[in-house]
Amino acid sequence: MSLEESKIMLPLEKPHNFTQLHFYFHDIRDSENPTTLKIINPPSNSHANFGETFIIDSPLTEEQDLSSKLIGRAQGTYALASQQGDFALKMDINFVFIEGSYKGSTITMLGRNVIVDEVREMPIVGGTGAFRFARGYALAKTVWYDHASGNAIEEFNVSIYHF
Repeated sequence: MSLEESKIMLPLEKPHNFTQLHFYFHDIRDSENPTTLKIINPPSNSHANFGETFIIDSPLTEEQDLSSKLIGRAQGTYALASQQGDFALKMDINFVFIEGSYKGSTITMLGRNVIVDEVREMPIVGGTGAFRFARGYALAKTVWYDHASGNAIEEFNVSIYHF
């Protein structure tokens, strides 16, 4: 079949659902059971830790307190991807839900996170289960950070369209 003869087949039109999610992400680096591990150290001549890379399996909770209801896990990686001093991370994270009507469903976030900004916007590029074909955005805000340990709590507000 030549290019001129090919046709694009579109799926049958389905109604879109709109969902807004709110949760807290706990980045724990200095405990006996850390949820975030550094997996790549940058070379000694790297500017502002450029290239430092972490892998995560961090809890998502309903409230800011880590002892509040666990609703899922954030699993993926992030790396310091800027040499300009703006502390921009490249993040690729799957939010895996383990509770309620979204149990077993995921949403995937992939984007740039300038951690010194008060609120950061990152794209939602996909999902599974209840969030199949998800598209949208996540707003992240640091609500607590301990410079000595690197531990942090991030508040997430996620808005997505999905089938």
